[in-house]
Amino acid sequence: MTKSGCFRESMSFRSGDVAPGRVAAPRLLVAILALFAISASGQIARAQDAARSAAGLGSPVAPAQFAAPATNGALQSSAATPEELGDLKMLHRNYREAVETYAQGPSNDPTLRNKMGIAYHQLGQLERARKEYLEALRLRPAYMEAANNLGTVEYSRKNNRRAISWYHKALGMAGTDSEITASVHMNLGMAWFARKNYEKANLSFQAALKLDPDVFEGRGAVGQILAERSVDERARFHFDMAKLYARQGRNELAIQYLRRSLEEGYKDRKAPWSDDSDFATLRQMPEFQQLIAVEPRVL
Repeated sequence: MTKSGCFRESMSFRSGDVAPGRVAAPRLLVAILALFAISASGQIARAQDAARSAAGLGSPVAPAQFAAPATNGALQSSAATPEELGDLKMLHRNYREAVETYAQGPSNDPTLRNKMGIAYHQLGQLERARKEYLEALRLRPAYMEAANNLGTVEYSRKNNRRAISWYHKALGMAGTDSEITASVHMNLGMAWFARKNYEKANLSFQAALKLDPDVFEGRGAVGQILAERSVDERARFHFDMAKLYARQGRNELAIQYLRRSLEEGYKDRKAPWSDDSDFATLRQMPEFQQLIAVEPRVL
């Protein structure tokens, strides 16, 4: 994370310039906005780091990440669009203010309507979020992010069959952004997992990891898309994730997820978990042997 710094600006005045203390209002406004822009860029970076660190398993909805408004030299008043200002408020988690700011933009802009939906979603106002996503999709029929976000509304309401339907529709609109497509596959897997169809869930998770290896770690770029990381059967979910990572040779993550699953009380009814063939490459690791030797403390 970046540390906030101080900004100093010295101003020289030539003959004929306005004297210090009597700077004309438009020039003063530009100077103030320039200071705000430089300060905001550091705040945005910190907020993005905070959003990523807050996106772990167990949170209802991982916060969407937004691009920082561009700043080239002195910020002109016309450069700060409602979308950019709304994104800044989202980064600071001022969701209600973000809705009001986005609403100042064109009402027929599908991106703004989708982002308004995300802000309502974060406020827990799922019906208002749903209406905004539907309007965004009406304005842009092949809007993958909006279709995905409609799926997250249904998932939050535990309407998993409807959620799966929306995720499939979103994948049918898939473009070239592999990270966004990965998020939709992950969400689809979560919905299948909630329906206890673990085979289809794992296939979706594998597809997500193939497109974005870090999609489950909250480091993928999601832009205008919401990613679900809440799950009821946490012990079983973490165990399955440990197996997926072990198959990929990502042993450190496999151990982390395996430890979580055991701490949450996971027990395989068919055979001891340590005999699972997916963990063959882990058996020589001291961390794995320690998990076998010590009875995990169920949290």
